[in-house]
Amino acid sequence: MWYQTELTLPEFRRGFHLITDHVRQALPQLKDVEIGLLHVHIMHTSASLTINENADPDVQTDLEMAMNKIAREDFPYVHTMEGSDDMPAHVKAALIGTSLTVPVREGKLLLGTWQGLYLCEHRNHGGRRRLILTLQGSSEI
Repeated sequence: MWYQTELTLPEFRRGFHLITDHVRQALPQLKDVEIGLLHVHIMHTSASLTINENADPDVQTDLEMAMNKIAREDFPYVHTMEGSDDMPAHVKAALIGTSLTVPVREGKLLLGTWQGLYLCEHRNHGGRRRLILTLQGSSEI
C-alpha cells in the first residue's frame, strides 16, 4: 500500500515545535499498516524537520539558541533581499534537513520513548508550512 497526502501546518513562531500529533491526525491510514515507513518532507527552504526529545520544553529553547549561535543573523551574508533572518534560515535548514523517515509497525510510528517530530521554524514570520507525507507499507507481515 502507498498513500500520500499534503499537510498544511498552522503558522508557528520562530523556534522548534512538536508536530507529531499533526502528522498522526493527517494519516488515518496509519492504523492499517502492520509494517512500513513514513517519509515526511517539508516544501520550504527556510524551515526544516528533525526528530528530538519531546519531554522537556527546555530542549526546544536550547536547540533554538544553539542554532542561532551557529547561523548568526549578523554574519555578512550576500543574500539579504528577504530580511536578516532569511539567509540564516537557509543555513539552518541545510544543516538540519528537509526530510525524515520513520518506521511504522502495527499502526504506530516507531519513535523512541522521548522522541517527537519537530518543525524547525527558522523565520520570524515563516507562514504556514506544507509537508508531504508518504506512507508505504503492508497490512500483513
